[in-house]
Amino acid sequence: MSEYILPDTITIANTRVGGLSGIDFYNGRYYLVCDDSNNPRFYEATISIDSFKISSINVNKVVEIKDQSDFLDLESIRFNKASNQVLLTSEGHIKNQKDPMFFSVNLDGELETRFKIPDEFKANSPERPRHNATLEALCHSFDNNGYWIGMELPLMADGLEPQLTPTKSPVRITYIDSKTEKPEKQFAYFLDPIAKKPLGNFSVNGLTDMLEYDSNIFLTIERSYSSGLGNQGNTIKLFKVDASKATNTLNINALSNADYVSAKKELLFNFEDVRSQLTNQSVDNIEGITLGPRLPNGHQSLLLVSDNNFNSMGKQLNQFILLELIDD
Repeated sequence: MSEYILPDTITIANTRVGGLSGIDFYNGRYYLVCDDSNNPRFYEATISIDSFKISSINVNKVVEIKDQSDFLDLESIRFNKASNQVLLTSEGHIKNQKDPMFFSVNLDGELETRFKIPDEFKANSPERPRHNATLEALCHSFDNNGYWIGMELPLMADGLEPQLTPTKSPVRITYIDSKTEKPEKQFAYFLDPIAKKPLGNFSVNGLTDMLEYDSNIFLTIERSYSSGLGNQGNTIKLFKVDASKATNTLNINALSNADYVSAKKELLFNFEDVRSQLTNQSVDNIEGITLGPRLPNGHQSLLLVSDNNFNSMGKQLNQFILLELIDD
């Protein structure tokens, strides 16, 4: 494992580098999305990995999203090599009836394709998405014929938000076909409970990002946060998820009363186990995950990035973490 802290004082073209809620890697470049809704944008960066460690990170370019007709609270990013475009998700603003979005832009930030999302995810749907808890995760399908978009928290019609005690809290992960640009299938995935009792009045656990690395097999990140605990408030877990036998829930309006088979998951890594090795013993607000280059021993690298919320909730870090994936 290796950690790198990017200073929160870096500016590119008069924009401050922070709020990094998603990361992707393609052809030697990294793409980092910023969740500043006042100026939605993404960055291109280079990350040098030497002797299994991150040695440097250079943010080289900012691309501002040109379409301002929608409310964009960007959360995830993937580079689409087939079209030479960038794929993005936005959580919208549910309280103000602004819909979530899954869309693509060209490398100049101009809107290219707006993909159809399930009607249940829209702000005024009867199923009622939760505010600031919609399209948080995004990845390519393993066969590269489509994309998966993941909700951070359950729809209100589907179940409760995670609590300290176990609940049935399913989030929906939906497949979007690249040709039809529409949802074709979906499965449900149950979130873990809140990891720590908050000392403040807020806690949450949700899906923040994912990768499909084999057919119907995913890596997922869950981020549990409990207020009042300072830099001990986040608990980050990495799971292996098997959706091969999961029910297609696309046409089920409410999961709370439905009979279905959810995806199976198993814990691969709890970042609590390495907390003592990290800056300030802090596991920060990890929201992005990508497969990086192969390491010198041939193993796959995995890079994660945290969203520092521009320090609006207290001192946080632009934290990058490098892991090594070892096959079973």
